[in-house]
Amino acid sequence: MASRSFRRAASAATAVLIVLGAAPSASAFGGPPAGHGTTLRKLAARQDLRIGTAVDTAALASDDRYRTLTARQFDSVTAENVMKWEAVEPERGVYDWAAADALVNFAQHNGQAVRGHTLLWHNQLPAWLTQGVADGSIDAAELRQVLRAHITTQMKHFRGKIYQWDVVNEVFDEDGTLRKSLWLEKLGPSYIADAFRWAHAADPQAKLFFNDYNVEGINPKSTAYYDLAVRLRREGVPVHGFGIQGHLDIGYGFPSDVQANLERFAGLGMQSAFTEVDIRMTLPADAAKLARQADDYRRLLDACLNVRRCTSFTVWGFTDKYSWVPDTFDGQGAANLMDEEYAAKPAFEAVRDELAERRRR
Repeated sequence: MASRSFRRAASAATAVLIVLGAAPSASAFGGPPAGHGTTLRKLAARQDLRIGTAVDTAALASDDRYRTLTARQFDSVTAENVMKWEAVEPERGVYDWAAADALVNFAQHNGQAVRGHTLLWHNQLPAWLTQGVADGSIDAAELRQVLRAHITTQMKHFRGKIYQWDVVNEVFDEDGTLRKSLWLEKLGPSYIADAFRWAHAADPQAKLFFNDYNVEGINPKSTAYYDLAVRLRREGVPVHGFGIQGHLDIGYGFPSDVQANLERFAGLGMQSAFTEVDIRMTLPADAAKLARQADDYRRLLDACLNVRRCTSFTVWGFTDKYSWVPDTFDGQGAANLMDEEYAAKPAFEAVRDELAERRRR
């Protein structure tokens, strides 16, 4: 469930600022967690796991402390918005890669890998596309060509620079039926396999993922992905991984079968990843809520560490200062590892301790 409130992509000037200001000294700011202790990325490396964060590129350009912590604590980054279709091709055939390229350059400067998000989604599409489909000026045959061109162009632009791509994002409803999107309506279910084939042809080295929310445990939705993965892989479609977003709410019970879910995808020879983890609560936060949140973060990470093919654990932003949650869920927030002042919350300590104390199987 990627961010619904689209922060506009950084301008070319801002993109330059991201790179030029990439890595100020972490000690300049002091205070936990930036100024002391072993970092999450160092601890995760001992576990053969990438620890990542989604990145707000506007904050990366303008907020020194945000930039420092992004570089210091994480060895993988995901573009929160600037690789989505409406950002990279705002006018048909006119591409704007400035902000996305700046993030890739920032990652390379800081020894970080990049997750690509996302090639195919039913949201945050450019207006020229949705309007063209709605008024009939883009028919089904042309839409298929438009989609192929988008995936191919994006994959080739970033070829060799992105280790995992969320190729197909949120294509099932909660009951396990395919989401009634414009893609399904106009192209039929074959668009899913086509997307993976086109992506693989453009960048054969990238690992290609499904990605969705409410699929942490075994339920109709995650089972629909499992069954689809079985069928597509049998047909030779290059589906390499299953992305579990991990947007949880402490108001609900924690799914008890997360590890079993990961294990069944591993049994297919697929990777898995937690791709957008945040754990929200009804505000105001208090000690009990923060303790529950910390335990939920720990339990998700523990499940990943218990399954060797779970290769990355990405939080959807690390500070409450830039969280998408308050704008989307009325009365909720405090979903991230650090508060709005960048102080470590119990959740940060839980993740750090889990990485420090565990020995991966």
